[in-house]
Amino acid sequence: MQKLSERTMSFTDSVIRRMTRVSNLYDAVNLSQGFPDFDPPQELVTALSRVAVNGPHQYSITWGAKNFREALAAKQEHFTGMKVDPEREIVVTCGSTEAMMASMMSLVDPGDKVAVFSPFYENYGADAILSGAEPIYIPLRVPEFYFDERELEEAFRKGAKVLILCNPSNPCGKVFSFEELSLIARLVEKYDAYVITDEVYEHIIYEPCKHIPFATLPGMRQRTVICSSLSKTYSITGWRLGYVIAPPVITETIRKVHDFLTVGAASPLQEAAVTALKFGDEYYKSLQEKYTSLRKFFLDGLDKAGITHTTPCGAYYVLADISEFGYDSDLEFCEDLAEKVGVGAVPGSSFFKEDVRHLIRFHFAKKESTLQEALSRLMKIRELMPRKK
Repeated sequence: MQKLSERTMSFTDSVIRRMTRVSNLYDAVNLSQGFPDFDPPQELVTALSRVAVNGPHQYSITWGAKNFREALAAKQEHFTGMKVDPEREIVVTCGSTEAMMASMMSLVDPGDKVAVFSPFYENYGADAILSGAEPIYIPLRVPEFYFDERELEEAFRKGAKVLILCNPSNPCGKVFSFEELSLIARLVEKYDAYVITDEVYEHIIYEPCKHIPFATLPGMRQRTVICSSLSKTYSITGWRLGYVIAPPVITETIRKVHDFLTVGAASPLQEAAVTALKFGDEYYKSLQEKYTSLRKFFLDGLDKAGITHTTPCGAYYVLADISEFGYDSDLEFCEDLAEKVGVGAVPGSSFFKEDVRHLIRFHFAKKESTLQEALSRLMKIRELMPRKK
């Protein structure tokens, strides 16, 4: 039989999702895959119950229900000051995963190059490869996760047509400063490039950091494709509601790709989610306070356990240093951690292009009681996982 596609030969399954299965196998506290164990806002659940009875139950407009797009445009303008045309600049997608893939396929051709900051969410490189493009990785240096302007410019010199910018960043929690974003904007303008932003964690920010949408910088609106979703902001990762916001000429192409990929996002879920998009400022303030408290609780617990870690400025992930345990493989470490200690994590090598084996990723989007159980188990980590000789 003929061989399968070359472009998929370098892929594995998602290590993040694999570690959820490993956690389930050993009944470990799952701090690997980034979904909450607490419920969405009650108003949202009530709206979904109402829609389950009253509908709609058929297709919405392919690129998103009109009331959903209008509510999203109003929310975007409220928080960013950007006026968004709901008729010409929005595509509602099946999660931000599809938003990123449809955007990539709309901007690049086979043989093009795509710049990606490392560490990165594992889908980015795969999206580029599936689009026939070549990823070029620019390191964000641990522990501050700064980048070298010369290395970024070299990526553009090599022909990067698109830069993927995750802000706030998964997995490291970096929030790019105005100065860093301005530097990126200058190079994007100089080399006539596009930027695809992943802004899923835009409302999960820790003081004094501020989320600055890249599209709001001078001249960048026309070069920016915003990808995001409702998953993290409203604790509905299973609803798979994402979206793209882009200039009309780009949106028109993304809509065509989206149509052939998935036809459209779930109509009943869009109807229910309009309720969340109309939440007032108090909801987002409460969300920030909730995650600020969870961050402190979890990081304090890691400190008590003597585990060295990063401190995120945004999102809900922490990179922990496992050097002291003497493992050559961070994947093996995470498998042992789940089996012997009962805590699930993701190997850091899943996120870095560089040879990084001493970092693993935890997430803290969990009830305090869940985090307490995980921390109690981690207190025994040296007893249960003595250093390898």
